[in-house]
Amino acid sequence: MRFLHYVAGMDISLFKDLERVGETGNFSQAAELSNISQPAFSRRIKALEAWVGADLVDRSRQPVKLTEAGVQMLEAGMQSIARIEQERCQIIEAQSSPDKYIVTFGAQHSIGWRFYPNWLQVFEDAYGPILSRLRADDLPNCMHDLENRAVDFVISYARPSDAKDDGQTITIGQDRLVPVCKPNPDGSPIFRFDNSNMKLPFLRFGDTAPISQHLDPMLERFNLGTRLQAIYENSMAGALRIRARDGSGIAWLPQSLIEPDLARNILVQTGHNDWTVDLEIRLQRNKRHLNQLTRSIWSFLEVRQSLPLLSKN
Repeated sequence: MRFLHYVAGMDISLFKDLERVGETGNFSQAAELSNISQPAFSRRIKALEAWVGADLVDRSRQPVKLTEAGVQMLEAGMQSIARIEQERCQIIEAQSSPDKYIVTFGAQHSIGWRFYPNWLQVFEDAYGPILSRLRADDLPNCMHDLENRAVDFVISYARPSDAKDDGQTITIGQDRLVPVCKPNPDGSPIFRFDNSNMKLPFLRFGDTAPISQHLDPMLERFNLGTRLQAIYENSMAGALRIRARDGSGIAWLPQSLIEPDLARNILVQTGHNDWTVDLEIRLQRNKRHLNQLTRSIWSFLEVRQSLPLLSKN
């Protein structure tokens, strides 16, 4: 873990850099371990030396070696980091009682729109009220936040055939991608697949959007790529939904997102029923970042995940 605490204007993560110099005896190797360039790494060590007011690395030899002052400051710095992190963990644990701790969920945008508030209400009816917040974002950002303790759980889509990470993934709902478009006045879809010679306008998820990974295998299996012409691309289902509602083209959208549109005939399903894609909605955690409350929530969901009550869209 990279520490970014600041004391008296000094970034104490610099002590981790100094530790890597002592371990490797080489600035380039230490910089690689820190995931920064060698010049930037050298500047960080010089900044620490300027703050201390003494040379901390003997650069006159190869491999380089920490000076006596360097050894002394490294020991003091690492003790400080350990103490800060220990106190931080104790504070987080103390704040993890249900009446104080705010549980933070990260979720893909399309999940956060309708599924999440409905699921949260059902969950709280069964578990009890909790303080919570939602951070809707692209999935890679959600996973980064989970790794760095910025969120407690991530809610995302997966195909039922996708392997689960045992102990870190729970299925909490079901959904499916449905091909939809704007209807004609008589309720029929304005874009139909009846004419095999006509390419239909396609509102697609971008290649980097994780949800496209669930859709593309179906499109390939039924050879639908030859029937569709991409005219608009966006990683957010909500943006595709707007374009589908205004009659721009066909989009495969999560049913949980478009249920009100289907009920009011703002959107209608088009194509064959086999062209839908079943999805699971899964909750993920990071075992290394748990407290009393999040452990309790996880244990509750592990027992209850098979119940229809908690699989409601």
